Amino acid sequence: PKRIAVIGAGALGLTAAITAQRAGAQVTIYTKDRFPFVRSARATGSWTPDSRIAAEGSIAPDFAARWEEMTRTSYRTFQTYLGLPGDPVQWQDRYVLLDQDLGAGAESTPNTDPVRFATFGERVPDLRHRSEVLAPGSHPFPVGAVRRSTAMQFNIAAYARLLTSEFQMAGGRIETREFHTPAELSTLKQKVVVNCTGYGARALWKDESIVPVRGQITWLVPQPEVTYGLYYNDVSVVSRDDGLVVQYVGDSEMFGYGDDNETVDPAETERAVKTLADLYSRFPASRS
Repeated sequence: PKRIAVIGAGALGLTAAITAQRAGAQVTIYTKDRFPFVRSARATGSWTPDSRIAAEGSIAPDFAARWEEMTRTSYRTFQTYLGLPGDPVQWQDRYVLLDQDLGAGAESTPNTDPVRFATFGERVPDLRHRSEVLAPGSHPFPVGAVRRSTAMQFNIAAYARLLTSEFQMAGGRIETREFHTPAELSTLKQKVVVNCTGYGARALWKDESIVPVRGQITWLVPQPEVTYGLYYNDVSVVSRDDGLVVQYVGDSEMFGYGDDNETVDPAETERAVKTLADLYSRFPASRS
């Protein structure tokens, strides 16, 4: 069939719609919300293809190979967006800061999480930028140890507008429509429907296998001169064109897991910002 419906206009929906167009389909997106009101607009913007996909014991035997194929396709595609206006995709240095020396076993805490998430990064070593430990004096950070790596990130606003423009320039249409039950999809004129409702599938399809993961973001004003990200004392910072993304991420993969509370917690914001303020107050005056 050449006429296809996509449900949802977040990152999943726009990507699926463009993929279908490239295969020769005429695509209409039906969606309740559009950017910036879709959930994927809240993403921190890091490319983490094997982050919390599934528990180790719940994956099919062939999933790792399929994951690798998808990841390599994803990587190749995103590289074509480098250097475009607005920097929808770019590379950025990231620093992990520790108050104690790495040689003292600072990163060897055992994993006690009740859910052991499967990881597949070892399947794509050529796509992983190796981290390096920086010697004291070779960096400005006032901590005991520093590890640097490079990560691919998204400037979400620019990326979303790029996808929307690409979809519409290829003849795609977006219609505002909300579905309350799966039965309502039968009223669509398209006979092929691609479900890209993301977290919304939990309510629409009664799919309790989709687990919410709470992650509160604190936004600081953009600082173009800050061209790096960092992780320090369970706080993550990503510098984007639309602001500094500051987030308390906890000390394990289980932080926020299963928590669907969307109420803003001012104390969590203050804790994250204070952690950064304390860090930078220790910088030499000439570097602060």
